Amino acid sequence: MGIGLCFPPARRRQRVRRRPERQLVAVNSHYYYRHLRCTHEETERGRGFPMVTQHPRGGAGTGTPNLRYGIHPGAPKSFSPLVSGQPLAWSLPKRPRPHPAPPTSPIFSANPIRGWAGRYLTRPGCSGERGAERARSPSKMMMVMQPEGLGVGEGPFVGGSGGGEYMEQEEDWDRDLLLDPAWEKQQRKTFTAWCNSHLRKAGTQIENIEEDFRNGLKLMLLLEVISGERLPRPDKGKMRFHKIANVNKALDFIASKGVKLVSIGAEEIVDGNLKMTLGMIWTIILRFAIQDISVEETSAKEGLLLWCQRKTAPYRNVNVQNFHTSWKDGLALCALIHRHRPDLIDYAKLRKDDPIGNLNTAFEVAEKYLDIPRMLDAEDIVNTPKPDEKAIMTYVSCFYHAFAGAEQAETAANRICKVLAVNQENEKLMEEYEKLASELLEWIRRTIPWLENRVGEPSMSAMQRKLEDFRDYRRLHKPPRVQEKCQLEINFNTLQTKLRLSHRPAFMPSEGKLVSDIANAWRGLEQVEKGYEDWLLSEIRRLQRLQHLAEKFQQKASLHEAWTRGKEDMLSQRDYESASLQEVRALLRRHEAFESDLAAHQDRVEHIAALAQELNELDYHEAASVNSRCQAICDQWDNLGTLTQKRRDALERMEKLLETIDQLQLEFARRAAPFNNWLDGAVEDLQDVWLVHSVEETQSLLTAHEQFKATLPEADQERGAILGIQGEIQKICQTYGLRPSSTNPYINLTPQDINTKWDMVRKLVPSRDQTLQEELARQQLNERLRRQFAAQANAVGPWIQGKVEEVGRLATGMAGSLEEQMAGLRQQEQNIINYKSNIDRLEGDHQLLQESLVFDNKHTVYSMEHIRVGWEQLLTSIARTINEVENQVLTRDAKGLSQEQLNEFRASFNHFDRKRNGMMEPDDFRACLISMGYDLGEVEFARIMTMVDPNAAGVVTFQAFIDFMTRETAETDTAEQVVASFKILAGDKNYITPEELRRELPAEQAEYCIRRMAPYKGSGAPPGALDYVAFSSALYGESDL
Repeated sequence: MGIGLCFPPARRRQRVRRRPERQLVAVNSHYYYRHLRCTHEETERGRGFPMVTQHPRGGAGTGTPNLRYGIHPGAPKSFSPLVSGQPLAWSLPKRPRPHPAPPTSPIFSANPIRGWAGRYLTRPGCSGERGAERARSPSKMMMVMQPEGLGVGEGPFVGGSGGGEYMEQEEDWDRDLLLDPAWEKQQRKTFTAWCNSHLRKAGTQIENIEEDFRNGLKLMLLLEVISGERLPRPDKGKMRFHKIANVNKALDFIASKGVKLVSIGAEEIVDGNLKMTLGMIWTIILRFAIQDISVEETSAKEGLLLWCQRKTAPYRNVNVQNFHTSWKDGLALCALIHRHRPDLIDYAKLRKDDPIGNLNTAFEVAEKYLDIPRMLDAEDIVNTPKPDEKAIMTYVSCFYHAFAGAEQAETAANRICKVLAVNQENEKLMEEYEKLASELLEWIRRTIPWLENRVGEPSMSAMQRKLEDFRDYRRLHKPPRVQEKCQLEINFNTLQTKLRLSHRPAFMPSEGKLVSDIANAWRGLEQVEKGYEDWLLSEIRRLQRLQHLAEKFQQKASLHEAWTRGKEDMLSQRDYESASLQEVRALLRRHEAFESDLAAHQDRVEHIAALAQELNELDYHEAASVNSRCQAICDQWDNLGTLTQKRRDALERMEKLLETIDQLQLEFARRAAPFNNWLDGAVEDLQDVWLVHSVEETQSLLTAHEQFKATLPEADQERGAILGIQGEIQKICQTYGLRPSSTNPYINLTPQDINTKWDMVRKLVPSRDQTLQEELARQQLNERLRRQFAAQANAVGPWIQGKVEEVGRLATGMAGSLEEQMAGLRQQEQNIINYKSNIDRLEGDHQLLQESLVFDNKHTVYSMEHIRVGWEQLLTSIARTINEVENQVLTRDAKGLSQEQLNEFRASFNHFDRKRNGMMEPDDFRACLISMGYDLGEVEFARIMTMVDPNAAGVVTFQAFIDFMTRETAETDTAEQVVASFKILAGDKNYITPEELRRELPAEQAEYCIRRMAPYKGSGAPPGALDYVAFSSALYGESDL
């Protein structure tokens, strides 16, 4: 009597070669027939049961052997009914049955993928009549299922290629159904090490895999550790049913995870069945260590194999095609470790002919540095023709989980590094802005007091030096600061754009360092600068006026002092006492002439006093000496008046005594005195200094001089007439023999004096002509300089104004792509830079005018100050427009906008920019939003206005409009993502240690985080723990991080 196994027919070839129907097999003196052919139809008709049966010529005994697992107790282990190396869990009745077996006997046909194909299988633990009854009951039939997600060739019961096909080739049946002892050893060691790698977390381990799981306690603990869930409370008893209950709780938990365990019962585990225990552990490994592995939507095994292939592809002598022979030389394991941790293994030194050394190296490194226990023996793998696939898969899956976490940590670290790099770059820009702003404001602060210093200099040369210093400031010191101010605004706009694109809060500079503060300070500087220039020019004019008045005062004072010299002594003489009547009359007439001369000099004295008064009013630095001299002249003048009056009284008293007077001398005196005064006035006028500022004023002086020269013939006639009188006196004296008087009693003026003054006038006239001509030439040169400056200014001024308007039109009405717009603006910028030479030439002409002390120009409305302001405005306008386009490029690239979207935004903005100034008013902005489909209420519109106009300026710029239109479409890092990344690095803790940061991040950014992170204040944290949640939130909160 015997029992056998039935297998489905094979499809390996279309032409099936017929074999002998039976083959005699000897096992421990018992003989069995191995039926080699049996079709499925013959089995159903009860014909030809393919089975292993006891030969009638059995050796030692004659009865049916007591078979528990379908083998004779004396049969070798290799003769076990297996499917791809796994034991079939079924039982036969202990009592013998009649031979042959009836058709209702449990005949088995296995399908490795879909379970047992329609054949009854007695449940584990059934025996006797009850077992036979349960075996025949369809409701008690057990279906062998494998865990979900496993592909062909996987699972605890594997050995075929699909439902309805042969399990294996017929000639390989006895090899595939028998568990190789080497495989069993490898599985036992590998599964034991795998279990201990998890049980170690609970502080325990196993030594004998089939014994230590029998009570179910460590099996439940293992499931709790690897799943992270709590299992039902285990039974504490030591009896068999307690152990079975605990094992069933573990099996039920495995079944709850989507794994249907059939043919693996609690009784086999409790009984210490090694094959059942290994099958159960392999099922657990598949479910909790391998099933979730998926690469490009492949199954678990294929995904793990694909992962290994990709990781080892670059390495020489490594070709991973399976989970047995591909790993025998140890190079694949070493390549996996080197791919992720090149610091642990020097792969170049490994040799393919040293498989044991390679394997031991991989095992030791994995155990020491990767916390992967040693699950295999190098000798077993090398000495086994085909190492156990399940042992290799179990061990390799540990590498997958170890390195997958490292890759996740690396991804998290990269995200943090990216966020921190953006933050550090923004902080660097903030620091550069603060530095530039501080330096510019400090320069303004130091410059304004210098420009506000209005302490004048006493001399014209000192004021000229001040003017030269101011020109150096305008030419050398201020232009670099203008560039710094423009660059500061560009940097600020760029920084704000980057902060908006990275969802950081807007940068708020330190107090007093806003762009508006710098603009206000700059305006204050320019106002003070304009006032200082006006003061310099007015002070120079004042000094010119003072110098002219002082020279005129000194000249007139010298002339007056020369005239009054000796007059007091003359008026104090008593010569009339010894004079004759004629002499007295002469003295009287001479005194009258003196009084006339004195009266004529009254205007000169008053003019001198007026000059001194004006010098005092203009704060002349030598006013004291002027006042002293003027006072002396006035005192002398008063004294002369008094003396003159006294002498006149004396002469009038003597006039009655002296009646003889020479009429001719009298006539001489009467005509010579006015002529002498005219000569003195002419000399004074010819020697007079002047101050003119134009050709017209010089022409006026020339005309007056020509008119004076026209009077010279008449004056010459008058001189001849006066000299004729004196000749007539001499003639009379000669005629009448009179002693001619050496002096004229009526006048202290001789013909020689008149001739001398006349000769002086004749010499001064050509000199005056030459001086006036030189002044005319100088004024004509100044006029040419004016016209030259005006010609260039009238060309440069409209050009700058046109360029400013053109840049404004480009800023509001750009067409084409941003790159084309940028190219056009760069071309405009280059044209403007090329035009700088015209500004420099104009500066040179302006300097010539300044050096010539020419301060007005009627030929142009453009001053150099206007040209400078317009040029600075043009440079600032083109720089801002270029910066706006650059920001649009940044916004387009960061937000993913197309050129058509930007053009649409620009068209909408320009349509509602009614003033064409690059800004929309709130009403225009509301109309623009409504036209684009926004349904706005007052509250919603107010909220939007706070976003696009945070400073409440009452206008919406194009950049703010672009930022608003693209803000909601941005996809950037968030604080929650950064927190999640830090949580991965921290191993799901709410805090992170400095050591973890230094291990996972680059040194610079790790130290940056350590400096900025606040200490963790929660409970249960080690000393030095850091709060990464608050740090991550601060990255997207205040900008002063």
